[in-house]
Amino acid sequence: MATPAKKQSFLGGAAILAAAVVIVKLIGAAYKIPLSNILGSAGQTYFDTAYQIYNFLLTFSTAGLPLAISRMTSQAHAKGLENEKRRIFSTAIWLFFGLGLVCSVLMFFRADALARFLNNSLAATAVQALAPAVFCVCLLACMRGYTQGQGNMTPTAVSQVLEALLKLGIGLPLAWYVLHIGKTAELSAAGAIVGVTAGTAVSMLFLCAYLVTHRNRKESLDVPSSSGQIIKQILLIGVPITLSNSAMSIINIIDTKIVMGRLQNGLGLSETAAAVLNGQYRIAMNMPNMVASFVYPVTMSLIPFAAAALARKDHAEADRIISSAFRLIAILALPAGVGLSVLSTPIERLMLPMQPEDALAAGPHLQILGIALIFICLMILTNAILQTYGKEKLPIFTVIAGGVVKVVMNYILVGNPDISIHGAPISTLCCYLTICGLNLFFVWKYSPEKPRYTRLFGKPIVASAVMGAAAWAVCGLVARVLNGHSAYGANALATFCGILAGVVVYGVLVIALRILQAEDVKALPKGEKIAKLLRLK
Repeated sequence: MATPAKKQSFLGGAAILAAAVVIVKLIGAAYKIPLSNILGSAGQTYFDTAYQIYNFLLTFSTAGLPLAISRMTSQAHAKGLENEKRRIFSTAIWLFFGLGLVCSVLMFFRADALARFLNNSLAATAVQALAPAVFCVCLLACMRGYTQGQGNMTPTAVSQVLEALLKLGIGLPLAWYVLHIGKTAELSAAGAIVGVTAGTAVSMLFLCAYLVTHRNRKESLDVPSSSGQIIKQILLIGVPITLSNSAMSIINIIDTKIVMGRLQNGLGLSETAAAVLNGQYRIAMNMPNMVASFVYPVTMSLIPFAAAALARKDHAEADRIISSAFRLIAILALPAGVGLSVLSTPIERLMLPMQPEDALAAGPHLQILGIALIFICLMILTNAILQTYGKEKLPIFTVIAGGVVKVVMNYILVGNPDISIHGAPISTLCCYLTICGLNLFFVWKYSPEKPRYTRLFGKPIVASAVMGAAAWAVCGLVARVLNGHSAYGANALATFCGILAGVVVYGVLVIALRILQAEDVKALPKGEKIAKLLRLK
């Protein structure tokens, strides 16, 4: 009787976390889109520069260590070692306290140097505003790892939603108010970031209060490991994961430095002018990142089933599940990428009514980045598949290879006066194309049952191309019919009509060409009902 209960608890916890992720992503979209309207391209650059420094320090200090704490706590919890659990947490919290404090102090007092290193000195205030968040998130990561290790996902879910809500509720109004009273874009970016810091602080206080009020007082006779042994174990588990996750953060920092540097030193632009151009590219990048964050969890939900099949040595079942994951990513990512590409400028104009010039400038970037979205989603899936096959080091190699391509191409293209900032999205596309190409090769090499990529991707590519043509034609036709009416209203209606036409055409083609199979959706939540509704076989 215990096994079903534990399974129910696990599935319930996973569902809680999944729901929290969806809510957080929706709140994130409600934050990012208005924020771009408020900040404009220059402010977006200052905001993103601070965030990249923050992400690197955060990845360095928390990427793998919370997973180590969660795993160690879970093992102790399963064995009933209450004293060991308490020692793990008390040791880890001081470790994270020290890491967070050092990183926050470094980020605050060396903000000028960090911003200058990225050729964006005006971002220093935003960097300082974000510095306290590193300390808060370090403690948050430790507490989340501890509660998740005991199978309790609710505190993590609530803290994530609370953090996102405060970021939205404080950051956006403050950014708007700072600009409204006549302050500069860099101060407005710092105002937006204050919301992030406030969100992490309140979320941390919530988890502190939760742990105090739900303190485990159960008596136990087990003798816990020493603090030194626990720290060693945390580092042994966490450091390899940290190194893997840090690769892209480091590449992004170097990339920003090169783009800003080439615009200023290669093309002779001022720092402010370079920030405007870089911000237009960053605004365009927001949309693929948001779409990818919604697309890939659907396919990632299948990966645990593949891991379980491999553990049973059932290679045929693992191949079936992985093929389903590939089909789902193709069915979702291909039309999303093509749609963003063919409707790039109308979408940017729809999203940025307060920044029409930035919208027009970001459109050509999104046209390229829409295609990059396809490879971003494929990269995430293939990284997970390689890790499932026990090839954890290969994604590190492929990410570094893609990063080198991106850095070299940005140096060459962005410094070319005829290409300028338009080289940045081209480099991004080539980066993810390189990573995907290598990942797909390694998946093919190490899969017991070789995936047939032509069969997996052929029909979705054809359907997406037809869908893209339909969306582009309908959007253009409606825009011409409404020419002379309200510019924003006409564009909005034309864009929605184009999207609707694309959805209808693509849906018909998916069913007509039998691209989607019943087994592709049965592992998803409500998969049986979806398969019956669509009459899939």
